[in-house]
Amino acid sequence: MRRASVTRASVTRISGSRRPVLLATALVALSVLLAGCSSDPLADQYREGSNKGYIAGDGSVTEIPLDERGSAVEFTGTTENGDTVASVDYAGEVLVVNFWYASCAPCRAEAPDLQKLNAEFTDNGASFLGVNVRDQAANAIAFNESFGITYPSVMDVNDGGMQLAFSGDIPPNAVPTTLVLDGEGRVAARILGQVTESSILKTLISDTIAEGS
Repeated sequence: MRRASVTRASVTRISGSRRPVLLATALVALSVLLAGCSSDPLADQYREGSNKGYIAGDGSVTEIPLDERGSAVEFTGTTENGDTVASVDYAGEVLVVNFWYASCAPCRAEAPDLQKLNAEFTDNGASFLGVNVRDQAANAIAFNESFGITYPSVMDVNDGGMQLAFSGDIPPNAVPTTLVLDGEGRVAARILGQVTESSILKTLISDTIAEGS
């Protein structure tokens, strides 16, 4: 089977040893420390007040090798329909977790692709679960009806329990973010930002399913 091309974010490395550069870097680091904020460019974008209503990811894809994955993510939450879901419900199968909210423009743009993949993988090794980080249940239900979404979403606005559960080595630090969990409940891949190429997510899911065969 031909694999889709997966784009990885580039890593910028700073070289050179000139003192002005080092001094400037130290001053920036100190100012960040005093402000009590991390030097996360996504957080910087949020603080600049662009009124986008979300922290936009760059669409970068991260794949984590089997021997480098962290511990299994354990979670419990309540869906828009009042049902309780937990990590144990998905034991042994691949789980795709999408962080979203209704008025987020890229969330709306990627919704049809996510639903299409959900339908394709249902009973074929993977399940989908949304995590709504801002809305109340009525808004999520209306969103589902508008976009034909059939998989559930945990309503996380009140306690942030799902966001906390996933805030480890691969935190969902932008909305939308899509995570692929392996059969042991560990994060195997992440798309930071909108899913613009459904074939890439399909490949990540299929590859993770294949690990267990």
